[in-house]
Amino acid sequence: MAVVQLQKCCLTHCHREQAPSHIMQISVIPENNKGAAMPAIRIGINPISWSNDDLPALGGETPLSTALSEGKQIGYEGFELNGKFPKDAKGVADVLRPYDLALVSGWYSSRLAQRSVAQEIEAIAAHVELLKHNGATVLVYGEVADSIQGSRIRLIERPRFHSEQAWQDYADKLTELARFTLSQGVRLAYHHHMGAYVESPEDIDQLMRRTGPEVGLLFDSGHCYMGGGEPLDVLRKHIDRVCHVHFKDVRKAVVQLARNQMWSFPDCIVNGTFTVPGDGDIDFAALLDVLLAAHYRGWLVVEAEQDPAVAPSYIYAKKGYDTLRALLNERTGQ
Repeated sequence: MAVVQLQKCCLTHCHREQAPSHIMQISVIPENNKGAAMPAIRIGINPISWSNDDLPALGGETPLSTALSEGKQIGYEGFELNGKFPKDAKGVADVLRPYDLALVSGWYSSRLAQRSVAQEIEAIAAHVELLKHNGATVLVYGEVADSIQGSRIRLIERPRFHSEQAWQDYADKLTELARFTLSQGVRLAYHHHMGAYVESPEDIDQLMRRTGPEVGLLFDSGHCYMGGGEPLDVLRKHIDRVCHVHFKDVRKAVVQLARNQMWSFPDCIVNGTFTVPGDGDIDFAALLDVLLAAHYRGWLVVEAEQDPAVAPSYIYAKKGYDTLRALLNERTGQ
């Protein structure tokens, strides 16, 4: 069970140590962690390193228990959800408890671009409750309406908002939905994603400018680069809204090939566009320095869509963890 605790903090600094005192922030502390000192930054992982929900051929036969046991052995403190977790709050807690792992967060597939806020609140409520019950304070929000991220359709054919009014209508609905999740103790962390409405750095700019501060940003380094952005610039620009982080590396030569040959998102995955921190070309030291300077408090999640037959899960998950742990130790002694 989780206890809701109110703290004075500006919403745009949801995971900051210092902020104006005129707005109340809602955070959630797991019952079994009350009074326990938590590090400012924790390292978690997404089970996609072991099995991919969207591409079952990539590790679909690997049981969740393998991911949890190996992740714990490596040193990860928590996991995000995938399709192999139970769908109820108690079931999730029961699965994680034997490994002494925290629930970091979990992806929610939204269709707000097609539905009303009331419809989306009804659809999202159970997921919010599951996260809250298990002590997770952020919700990974993915807009899948009209998305082509799971299809073998060229990424250049992704959906777009074609007018100022369409952007603002969507942003207004998103802000209202984010107010609801925040009222329940969970902040909406918007995942910019390849093949979806919000993919490019310009899309991120539009979303952040038009939405209220209740809407947090999930910064994903790999999707940022693949979407045409410079991760360091995007992170600096929107650091005040960042409430969750996915650290995904890229192989720049493969990214260029993907662009030249106009691959789909599944094509990008199976051909090795993405990898774990320390195995590609993104400067994670510089990104971490920005987060630390901004007093970011929250999770760094290793998330790298790869074929585990080519990139063995344990080996690559460990490489990602070791890379981030070394960078954190150098800077914080944590």
